[in-house]
Amino acid sequence: MKLILSTSNIMSGGPSVIRRPMFEKSNAELTSSLRENFTISQRASTPLTNGNAGPAKPSFRSWTTQQGSAIYVPSHAPSPLVEPRESYDITVKLFFLPNIPSDRRSAQTREAIDLVLRELGTTSIDLLIVSFPGISFDADDEESDSDEPLTPPSNPTTEGGCSDSGVMPEDIDTMVATWRTLEKLHEEKLVSKLGIAEFGVQRLNKFLPQTKVKPTVNQINVRDCCVVPKPLILYAKKEGIELLTHNDCTNVLPPGTLREILGSGDRGAGVLAGEGNTEGLKGDVQPQWVVKYTAVVKDRGVVESKGYFAVAELNEAA
Repeated sequence: MKLILSTSNIMSGGPSVIRRPMFEKSNAELTSSLRENFTISQRASTPLTNGNAGPAKPSFRSWTTQQGSAIYVPSHAPSPLVEPRESYDITVKLFFLPNIPSDRRSAQTREAIDLVLRELGTTSIDLLIVSFPGISFDADDEESDSDEPLTPPSNPTTEGGCSDSGVMPEDIDTMVATWRTLEKLHEEKLVSKLGIAEFGVQRLNKFLPQTKVKPTVNQINVRDCCVVPKPLILYAKKEGIELLTHNDCTNVLPPGTLREILGSGDRGAGVLAGEGNTEGLKGDVQPQWVVKYTAVVKDRGVVESKGYFAVAELNEAA
């Protein structure tokens, strides 16, 4: 069974959603936004009760929707953009997660893009960035002799630390095989530009010659340094690649975090059985991928829509 989790548009949610630190780490933003959206949906499905005790947590069936073998958590309706398509810059970042077979990525990428396009009510996106598991930018791999800083996020938070360590990066051939799927999306004009994350000079030097459509963007997490090494700056300039900073985690949704969010504990949504909840789903849940989307109104620089989808597989207990 497939679980499709969504945050809805976090720019139009309650104050607890839109007043977070601007550069909160993506894993903290994802989990807090999912919890908020679950809570809103649960409240909407819970009838008013008398007394001071308040209503019990509603059955997950009352605020989720099942379509075939997939369950939308919570029930979801698209929120189309209000202005013409040409008014927006739409950026999508797709996180492939550790320990998921790479041969699933073609179908996963298509599904992620389809969810975003339906959500925004559009037929194309401007930039698709892919995040491979186990990669983190290491300035020690480059010669850090540059005095040219690439401006990092202001006041990055240290909360919600990333659990990126312990995952081995993939070989270049696996990344290239995944890239072929992105190139097809580009050929079909579903995506205008492609991007990567955390690639240093050594990895770029091996990766670029095997691509048909070169990445135009390389995102770098500079949480451990504030200066991008000069060799990378020069190499990117030569290849026409724009260097951008970000504050994302590669392992944005670990299995333990997902089980806590969906579980039956105090902070869980009650989707999974346990702790007295016999109506919940039984089995092991494994996150498959996460996609983040952002739609910016060009002439005003305003983020009109931002959100996440996350897909997990539930291997139901016998």
